[in-house]
Amino acid sequence: MSSPQYQHLLTEQDGATVRITMNRPNRRNSLSSAHLAELKQAFEAAAETKATGIVLAGAGPVFSSGHDFGDMADRDLAGMREMLRLCESLMRTIHAVPQVVIARVHALAMAAGCQLVASCDLAVAAESAAFALPGGKGGWFCHTPAVPVARSIGRKRLMEMALTGDPIDAATAERWGLINRVVPDAELDAAVDDLLARATRGSRQAKAVGKQTLYAQLDRPEADAYAIATEVMAGTSQSADAREQTQAFLAKRKPTFEG
Repeated sequence: MSSPQYQHLLTEQDGATVRITMNRPNRRNSLSSAHLAELKQAFEAAAETKATGIVLAGAGPVFSSGHDFGDMADRDLAGMREMLRLCESLMRTIHAVPQVVIARVHALAMAAGCQLVASCDLAVAAESAAFALPGGKGGWFCHTPAVPVARSIGRKRLMEMALTGDPIDAATAERWGLINRVVPDAELDAAVDDLLARATRGSRQAKAVGKQTLYAQLDRPEADAYAIATEVMAGTSQSADAREQTQAFLAKRKPTFEG
């Protein structure tokens, strides 16, 4: 069921999946401060459920056109910092929630919309989708959207996207590592559901700790990454689900997980 408490979103829990849909089609799902705050609230609410996966989508003609310039035009320096820090907080919340988060991308994901895609754990796009960091064409560079995009596609490809501002098509985004899959438009929902089902099977608790540990060790020096991963892996070996996995393997039976 859709949640009435949001002005800019539609939310629905479908079994083990929470679906969050940006719903500002007349503004091309641009990310005003109010929209960003609602997205953060929706992800935090989803984190408190027993859901195992979250799908982030956009209603209307595009996935998201990025920050809402109408909301930004009259902001002073302090106001801009506040808005950009709220956006950063949303991206960090996507990483922090225990669920697997997958972006369902159609049409255009631009600037902070592309940042959203790069910040999700997984992403599936329709063949008609395109991705852009358009600041390179104008007077205000895409500094913050470039942060997660760089961590997905690497330095040279990031530089091309950021400096030219030119969009890349879905096939290029897949080849560069910005998204996981590109599929015909008519198959987008089925592909999202298939990847999410495979990414959420197993222990919910183990998956949540696993996701959060992956983000903690990414981009760390190898020794630091091993130190983080070793301690977490040793600690979680004592969990009920980990013990059940071992016992089920030895008994040659299917495990039954608590979480």
